[in-house]
Amino acid sequence: MTLREAGVGQTVKVKRLNGEGAVRRRIMDMGITKGVEVYVRKVAPLGDPVEVTVRGYELSLRKADAELIETVTA
Repeated sequence: MTLREAGVGQTVKVKRLNGEGAVRRRIMDMGITKGVEVYVRKVAPLGDPVEVTVRGYELSLRKADAELIETVTA
C-alpha cells in the first residue's frame, strides 16, 4: 500500500521509499524515512495534496510524491 492509498485518520508506517535522485532526497529531507509513522490528516477533494503529520509537524504532499512512499498499517 502507498501513502496515497491510506485513508483519512489512518496512521501508517513507512516501509520503503521509491523514486530516485532529487525526488527521493526531497522526501527524506521532509522527515519521511523508513520506519517513521505518518498520520493522514486530510485529502483534498480532488486528491491533491495529501495533508499528513510526520514527526510532530504538518506536511502537505503532492499525490505523485505520496505514491512513491510504500507503507504498512501501524
